[in-house]
Amino acid sequence: MSYPGTRAHPMKNLVTRSLNAASQALGTRDPMPYVGDLIERTFYLPDDDVSYANNRLTPGAVPYEPSFSESDPHTLRFTIEPLGPGASPVARRDEATREMRRLIQPVFGRDALRWFDSRSEEWRGFGGMSWMNFGAWFGSAFDEDGLYAAKIYYELLPSQIDALSPTLAELTRRVMAEMPTLMPIFTSIGCKRDSGSQRVTFLHRGALAVSALGPLMNRLGIGHQLPSLMRIVGVALGGRFELPAGGVLIGIRETTDGVELKLEILLAAIPDLPARFLDLIKLGLAERPRQLLALSRWLDAFGVDDVSQQGHFSVLSLRVTPTTQARISLYVRPIEFEMREAIEEAQSQQ
Repeated sequence: MSYPGTRAHPMKNLVTRSLNAASQALGTRDPMPYVGDLIERTFYLPDDDVSYANNRLTPGAVPYEPSFSESDPHTLRFTIEPLGPGASPVARRDEATREMRRLIQPVFGRDALRWFDSRSEEWRGFGGMSWMNFGAWFGSAFDEDGLYAAKIYYELLPSQIDALSPTLAELTRRVMAEMPTLMPIFTSIGCKRDSGSQRVTFLHRGALAVSALGPLMNRLGIGHQLPSLMRIVGVALGGRFELPAGGVLIGIRETTDGVELKLEILLAAIPDLPARFLDLIKLGLAERPRQLLALSRWLDAFGVDDVSQQGHFSVLSLRVTPTTQARISLYVRPIEFEMREAIEEAQSQQ
């Protein structure tokens, strides 16, 4: 329901304005010629429609999540839950898959499309898959030359592990054997101009002391990177090293340097997130001034300039490989896409 004296506009206008402003600030190509039709099909309802808040990507906000990656600090990256709030999980899966295939061949080439088709075959089938919760998410990244990467997130059942590539399936089983508290929940398949990769992401059941990752990391050949992981977690969370139940995802994938482990901290689950969270993140990057400058520029591009508003941030992730110490990614919920005020207004009108 609209506020008195105001007129609602399609949510796509707000998303488009955010992407246009960010692409100009970051010096990247405008994403809209690539994904504008998908944005149109996804964000067609009014910008005060509270049904947007009912999603699995960013619950309570519009399902549009920009992110900063220290590995690709100058790109414009964002993920959406495709189609409108009433779409079925199967429809979202099919829509995200079509977008991947539509973009990959003309931009990245036929070999990339063949690789994607082989990796995604199990998840893009015709089955109804009544067990699905969200179906799929779609992510993309842009640089000064245009589309830099496209990524799809498919739900994953334990029974589908055999459908992964043999090496990733074996790696997944090793991880689950070492840490039975990990349950696979989705797989992400990403394509760039010259490479592709697939990750399996697990939900950690129960609370997790970060140091408890040591045995798993040792087995994966990255145990020597645990101190760098713990240092950034400790700095960012104000000395907290135990993460609550429901607040931890662990991702694994193969890289040319060996296994990469990704620790994702769902910040909404942290009961006492420091008020100066962003300042602490910047402190953790103090030894890498170029990345720190890139983060500040990225935050400005999305209007995240109030360091006291830690609620802007949804996920802090850290990645390590055998040759790379912890590198951060930061996922945000721009304040203009929060639905709390609209939800409260709608409830007051009931």
